[in-house]
Amino acid sequence: MSEQLPEGPGEHPIIAGVGALVGVAIAVGLILGLVVLAGTRVLGLDGGSGEGSSGGGRSMYLPRPEKTPTETSPQITLAPGDESSPTADSRPSDKPTESASPRKEISLSASTTQAAPMEQFNLTGVYPGGEGAILTVQRFQDGSWQDFPATGSVSGEVFQIPVQTSQPGVNRFRVIDSDSELQSNEIRVTIG
Repeated sequence: MSEQLPEGPGEHPIIAGVGALVGVAIAVGLILGLVVLAGTRVLGLDGGSGEGSSGGGRSMYLPRPEKTPTETSPQITLAPGDESSPTADSRPSDKPTESASPRKEISLSASTTQAAPMEQFNLTGVYPGGEGAILTVQRFQDGSWQDFPATGSVSGEVFQIPVQTSQPGVNRFRVIDSDSELQSNEIRVTIG
């Protein structure tokens, strides 16, 4: 006795199931498409073709470029409190003059004047114009300045270098710019 499968397309269960799934997928796709289309019109994302759009004109105003007027007066800034002004008869001399820019200085201070052996303290300071410089700490030892195993960098014209030492007594420290060899003032910290 052999079983026979039904021969009609409506009678085969697998074909009927696949057909139903395709029909449901098409119906869901159409519904989602209509929802997205309606949503874009409500939100104004329909490309400007609806009644609520601003007419499709430019949305950003840029003024026309104009030439900057040239200054005819001398561009001189006087120091605060300086009442003198340049005269029309003053002429530049032929002799070279030194720049009026301030001399770079490293100003050093310590977070404490006394510390216990191996207690951490900070060497802090200001280095105008020294942005990005690497500073090496030095300690005065045996009659000369010796490199100390601590370095730091300048950021925003300030620096902070943590230091620890067990050398008892008064320790004299300074920092030096490793590129320009510019030295700071000396500070003293007593360890004991």
